[in-house]
Amino acid sequence: MRFEANDGWERVPTELAHRDVAGVDVAANDDVYLLTRDRNGVLVLDRDGNVRASWGDGIFSTPHGLTIAPDGTVYCVDCGDHTVRRFTPEGELLQTLGTPGEPTDTGYAPGPGAVVHNVETVRRAAGPFNGCTNLAVAPTGELYVADGYGNCRIHRFTADGELVGSWGAVGIGPGEFHLPHGICATADGRILVGDRENDRIQVFDLDGRHITTWTDVQRPTDLAVDREGLVYVSELWRPRGNASFTRGTAAVDLPGRVSVFDPDGTVVARWGASTVMRDGLGNFIAPHGIAVDSQGSVYVGEVTGTFGVKAGRVPDSMAGHQLQKFTRAG
Repeated sequence: MRFEANDGWERVPTELAHRDVAGVDVAANDDVYLLTRDRNGVLVLDRDGNVRASWGDGIFSTPHGLTIAPDGTVYCVDCGDHTVRRFTPEGELLQTLGTPGEPTDTGYAPGPGAVVHNVETVRRAAGPFNGCTNLAVAPTGELYVADGYGNCRIHRFTADGELVGSWGAVGIGPGEFHLPHGICATADGRILVGDRENDRIQVFDLDGRHITTWTDVQRPTDLAVDREGLVYVSELWRPRGNASFTRGTAAVDLPGRVSVFDPDGTVVARWGASTVMRDGLGNFIAPHGIAVDSQGSVYVGEVTGTFGVKAGRVPDSMAGHQLQKFTRAG
C-alpha cells in the first residue's frame, strides 16, 4: 500500500484560519469535519478542501476528539471540561454527557515532577469523566468513550447516552491503561483502544473482555477503520529522552508517523517518521486525529501548536502544519 500527500488541499479563508486540528472524521457524503482549537470549533470541508460550514464558537474548553455516527450525528469530546457533546451535522446541540467543569475523583493531580507522564498521578479508576479523549460508535449503536487524561477507563453508553458500564484500571497489564487516548469500533464488534503512554493498542469485545494486544505501535493517538477492515493509526512523536511506561526512556528521537494494520494487527503500510523537515509534506510533528473517506483517502490532523510550538519542540514557523490529506496510490 502507498499513499501520496496532497499539497495545498485545505482551502480555508483567512477569517476561518485555525490552530490545532485535534480531531477529524468523515461523513457519509465524504465531507470532512475538523475539530479545531480555535474560535470556530468545528469546520466542515468538502473533498476538495473548500469550507462548507463552521460552527461551535464559544462552546468548547479543550476540544479533543470528533466522531460522526452512521446517522450523521456529530460527537465532540472535550477533555478540558470533561464532557461529550452530541450535535446535528449543522451544529445544533442535542445532548451533553458529563457535567461541564466537574471531573470525577481519580486522585489525578497534574504538575511538575512527573517521571513519565502526568497520568502517573491517577490513583484509582472512576466513573465518567476526567479528561475524556475520544469516542467510538459500535455496530450496535452503543457509544464507547475513552476517558484518559485524568482517568483510566472505557465507558459504555446506550445510543441515548445512558451509562451501561465501564472497565479499566491503572497499569500495564491487559485491560489496564496509561492514557487511553484513541478508540474505534470494527464491523465485527471489536473495540480497539490506543493505550498511548503504554505504546500499544488493546483489543476488546463489546463487553470489555480483553482479546489481544498489538505492540508494533508508538504512542497511538487516534484510530480509524476503512471499508476493508484496515485500521489506520496516528502515532505521536516521542522525543529522545522521553519515557514510556512499557519501553523505558527513548534513546533516539522517534518522530510522529501513521501506520496501517490489517484486521489481525499486522502492519501493511507506514509513513512519516522522519527527523528531517518535520513540517515537510508527508511528514508529521504531532499527529492527533485520523480518518478515512469512502475513496480510501486518509486525513491526519495535528496538534502542532500545543505539542510542538508551545512546548518548545519546534519553532513558531511550523505552527501551520496542522492537516494533511493522503490519497491511496496503490
